[in-house]
Amino acid sequence: MGDMSRRRFLTRSAALAGGATLASVTACTGDTDDAADPNGRGSRSTAGAFDPGDWGSVRDQFPLTRELSHFAAFALAAHPAPVAAAIDRHRKGLDRDTHGYLTEHEVDNEIAVRAAAAEYLDVAGGEVALTDSTTMGLGLLYGGLRLRADQEVVTTEHDFYSTHEALRLRSERTGTKVSRVRLYDSAADASADEIVGRLLAAVTTKTRAVAVTWVHSGTGVKLPIAAIADGLRDLNAGRDADDRALLCVDGVHGLGVENVTAAELGCDFLVAGTHKWLFGPRGTGIVWGSAQAWQAVDVAIPPFEPVSYVAWVEGRAPTGQEPGFTGTPGGYHSFEHRWALAEAFRFHLDIGKAAIAERTHEQATGLKEGLTELGVTVVTPMSPELSAGIVCVRVGAPEETLGRLSGAGISAGMTPYAEPYVRFGPSIVTSPREVDGLLEAISDGAVGYLRPRSGTIAS
Repeated sequence: MGDMSRRRFLTRSAALAGGATLASVTACTGDTDDAADPNGRGSRSTAGAFDPGDWGSVRDQFPLTRELSHFAAFALAAHPAPVAAAIDRHRKGLDRDTHGYLTEHEVDNEIAVRAAAAEYLDVAGGEVALTDSTTMGLGLLYGGLRLRADQEVVTTEHDFYSTHEALRLRSERTGTKVSRVRLYDSAADASADEIVGRLLAAVTTKTRAVAVTWVHSGTGVKLPIAAIADGLRDLNAGRDADDRALLCVDGVHGLGVENVTAAELGCDFLVAGTHKWLFGPRGTGIVWGSAQAWQAVDVAIPPFEPVSYVAWVEGRAPTGQEPGFTGTPGGYHSFEHRWALAEAFRFHLDIGKAAIAERTHEQATGLKEGLTELGVTVVTPMSPELSAGIVCVRVGAPEETLGRLSGAGISAGMTPYAEPYVRFGPSIVTSPREVDGLLEAISDGAVGYLRPRSGTIAS
């Protein structure tokens, strides 16, 4: 990074980051004509006029083939038209004049992304770090969390590889004790009281972090994060700041589905890729932490953050940085994707978080009820209080079932765990009619492995 223009950019951005509000920067990158402002939102997609109150119009923003019902679209998002247009706009700008476009637009775009994420979560933009994925965010968080030799981490048996492996690597490197607790014996029969009770019972005075997942990708169980946070708040009462048990949440299967703010969740950290249910650019993610919680995390990768860079130039240690800026790994990135993330948050905010949550839960509940009536074993809890968009079912031959589903025009997935389930994800790119079509296909025998045999579930 020996380029003097890069240095000028970083020095200039230090003043901007310190002196401009996120709202004013966002206003500068609003709807304008592309010719006047290549960083604006002036590009028009070919998807037609977008009516955020019309679910057909919402679906029209996605280029997904109409030959399939996309019940696995959340796994790695297709880009809706506003996001695709922003990616294309930034790519063209970089391709025309990579150096000039980067120097002119990087700081404004990164602050605009933080502003959009902050509006979505109702937090301060300086508390949001930008990453490439949930896995990167979890690795940075659990690898950088400051722990004394006598402190430990509590996690659960239900978390995904990324949480377990990040903590295992931390334990191997530093000797940190990590314990796991089973929150429920049967996912379908889990209760909030059981989940909260089992988790809090595992927390001791030595527990520095509680590492959980908002929505379990292996079962579809949605944890009552707010209730867990309330319980931890009671346990933390009277503890010194360095002894508090921090609630760290992998939120990737809740972000973009649930209509809640960070304050309503009550956690200390929320880590999520934004290329799943939020349908953001592929290869993007965020880490949000409260200002107090960020103080417990050491930076692992040098940030291209203006205060740090200026301090380096001046030969001193940096002070006074925004935690979201220092928590963002430096280096050059796939900028056209990262900068288009602001459009993904705006797309959801335009539709409305409450409307998206209602739409997703309506389809998920209808699917679970219909599958149950057909005699299919649904693993995911029926209650929307303990489930989100993921619907998991138990079948004897998951891979063959997925093949039959595909042949019937239905795209679904399989949980990547020791016990695999077929997994459906109703979302804003599916409809109640498509849920009915899925149930009809199963009822008509088009998907034989999901049908009951001789009064019993296929096994």
